[in-house]
Amino acid sequence: MNLIGTFLNLLFPSRCPSCDGPSASSLSHHPFCSACWEGIERYTAPACLLCGVPTSSFHTTRCASCMKTPPPFSKTLFYGIYDGTLKEAIHLLKFRGLKRLARPLGLLLATLPLPPAHAIVPVPLHKKRLREREFNQTALLGRWLSKERAVPLLPDALRKTRETPHQTGRGREERLKNVLNAFDVPGTSAGQVEGRDLLLLDDVITTGTTARECSRALAKAGARSVTVVALARSLPRQHL
Repeated sequence: MNLIGTFLNLLFPSRCPSCDGPSASSLSHHPFCSACWEGIERYTAPACLLCGVPTSSFHTTRCASCMKTPPPFSKTLFYGIYDGTLKEAIHLLKFRGLKRLARPLGLLLATLPLPPAHAIVPVPLHKKRLREREFNQTALLGRWLSKERAVPLLPDALRKTRETPHQTGRGREERLKNVLNAFDVPGTSAGQVEGRDLLLLDDVITTGTTARECSRALAKAGARSVTVVALARSLPRQHL
């Protein structure tokens, strides 16, 4: 830290958004204290290999939902549960525009055991919401993941063709209906998708409906395989 940064920290100490204690350096890439940031835990408990929903045993490789209706993607990987500091960090990036968080969060993603892939495809925003927010948080995460893992980022490979209401607070069936046929692969991107193994990147997985629709659009365009990658996964009600 330089002298100016040290002086500013002494005069105006910032507070950690999670515990309200003193945060890390004002020059840090995140506003959290070291204890809270380092307390973000990687999820290592049993989970469905396809959708990532927590299961009761490592012997249960697929949940009942995926056995009944297999998803159009081959695997789901996520860093942690959507709670605590990880949830707060995603909110600050997504809704408060704290874009410097994209780097440390993207580096968390880079620690996941990702399969070999030709490219990273971020879940897109509709053009109206992109104008309102001025950035796609998933694409920002993708830049750092791409840089760290040396996998090309395709920010325009997927397109959201219609605006949909916010998914927050909606049940699985309502979410599925909400995003049904809401994504496609533009003709200009078809050559980047066909025959490729892709990492579909999102910030949070809730019910998996967005991942299903995006993966279906990529598969329709000829993608060889799709692996869903996310920072966090919400726990179903029975796990709360």
